[in-house]
Amino acid sequence: MTKRILITACLLGLLTSFVVPAFAMGSDKVKGKGVITLRSGNTLTVKTSEGNFTVIINSDTKIQHGVGLTGVRKKQDTPDVLIPGLKMKFEGTGGSQENQVIAKEIEFDSDDLALAEVIQAGLNPISQQQARNMQTYTTNQAATEAEIAANKEQIAATDKEVKANQAQIDQVAKSTEQRINEMGEVVTKSQYTVLFATGDYSLSPEYKQGLSDLAKQATAYPKGWAISVAGYADSQGTAMYNQVLSRLRAQAVVAYLLQDCGVPVGRILAPGAMGETNPTASNESTSGRAENRRVDVKLLLNKGVAGGM
Repeated sequence: MTKRILITACLLGLLTSFVVPAFAMGSDKVKGKGVITLRSGNTLTVKTSEGNFTVIINSDTKIQHGVGLTGVRKKQDTPDVLIPGLKMKFEGTGGSQENQVIAKEIEFDSDDLALAEVIQAGLNPISQQQARNMQTYTTNQAATEAEIAANKEQIAATDKEVKANQAQIDQVAKSTEQRINEMGEVVTKSQYTVLFATGDYSLSPEYKQGLSDLAKQATAYPKGWAISVAGYADSQGTAMYNQVLSRLRAQAVVAYLLQDCGVPVGRILAPGAMGETNPTASNESTSGRAENRRVDVKLLLNKGVAGGM
């Protein structure tokens, strides 16, 4: 009986020396073994059969592994070897928090270290790729945000320009209306449309001849006539660009009438840059857009003059 009691006592003492207290706090001596799952500076998260433990290392922590066939002889190591995936034994005192250990000794097997390094080598390219992906995402996000900010500025500038051009259009319309009112009641005697290629405002020989014919018809009247010119664009491109393009088209027609056709300056009403407004056809089709890239030229006659001819 006495012998049985002694054996039981020895076994209990042996088990107690390897059991990690469920709540290691204060100055309690703590022993345990497990796998490092995370490292942050000098703090290790170690997964054990009793749960996760926070193992803190410091300058006094002895880190070693067995060498030789028996592993009895120990070799000292630096904290760098404590990497995620390494199986290890730790011994120390309980810290101020639950399951926290201030490590005095950490021991591991060289084969386990080799295995952990292989695991890390396999994970490293993945981590690097994740880092590259994150960097690319961050760069793209910054570029996108910068582009959005630039677009907002451009939209605001375009909106301002459109409003300014609209005011100019309104002024031209008002001026034209005033000039027509001065002429009295008028009728449209002739109308000619000049068409343009995409993004272009140059006159082809065909349209120069048509404008020349209209100018000859106009200058045959001694009085009571005027020519109105209004430029347009299709909906391709920005509103600001199309506004400018419609003005250039109208100016090209006016310049030709003045310089090549001998039309007096006072007979041409202020040319209108109408932008994308008043399309004659749908901008959804190629043929429709071709019809909208135009300048409308009208020969206006005083109704009394027209009736007397």
